[in-house]
Amino acid sequence: MDKGLVLLIEDEIQMRRFLKVALESDGYRFVEVGTAGEGLSQAAARNPDAVLLDLGLPDMDGLEFIRRLREWSRVPVIVISAREQESDKVRALDSGADDYLTKPFGVGELLARVRVAIRHAEMQASGRQESVFAADDLRIDFAKRQVFLGAAEIHLTPLEYKLLLVLVRNAGKVITHRQLLKEVWGPSYVEHTQYLRVYMTQLRHKLEKDPARPRFLINEPGVGYRFKDEPGQ
Repeated sequence: MDKGLVLLIEDEIQMRRFLKVALESDGYRFVEVGTAGEGLSQAAARNPDAVLLDLGLPDMDGLEFIRRLREWSRVPVIVISAREQESDKVRALDSGADDYLTKPFGVGELLARVRVAIRHAEMQASGRQESVFAADDLRIDFAKRQVFLGAAEIHLTPLEYKLLLVLVRNAGKVITHRQLLKEVWGPSYVEHTQYLRVYMTQLRHKLEKDPARPRFLINEPGVGYRFKDEPGQ
């Protein structure tokens, strides 16, 4: 089954071979280039379903590539980089990347991230929004603004529900602290990260079986949060 076209922009030959085998064996078509300039040309010519991007390219920094691509395309971009600094991840996500994987990473995690990115982009493109979201025993009825764990309804405050809604609508993606604060509290609160810590703690105690080892509400230290809706993400 054809799962879509993935464009890889990576100058390391060994990594290109590894990703080619991983993606093609899972049913994806695959295009690989070694520079950002070639990547922009191929993105325009081939209209890929997802882009895998290394930040350390020979002709252009990956962040500049993302900014240029975002001038005309909303294709999901997953950064794959050896840069481990939290600030690098935040800059990439705030520049328009959808996700970030630090090298080395496993095949299962990579494929899960690609699946989520493509599914999310397809839903946005179609304008389709599910009226009910379900993951394991968690269920959210958007029309009625109700949240259930199993058969039990979980009562959330308006801000808790709004925070959960932003995370679920972007399930599988890392949302930075600034992005979450802007969406939930407004632009004047983007530096108030303590708000997030308090409300995420409250949400975890209401939604997670073990708040210390969350299944859904995943912390990306120093970067933001992700709602994990499938194994391997």
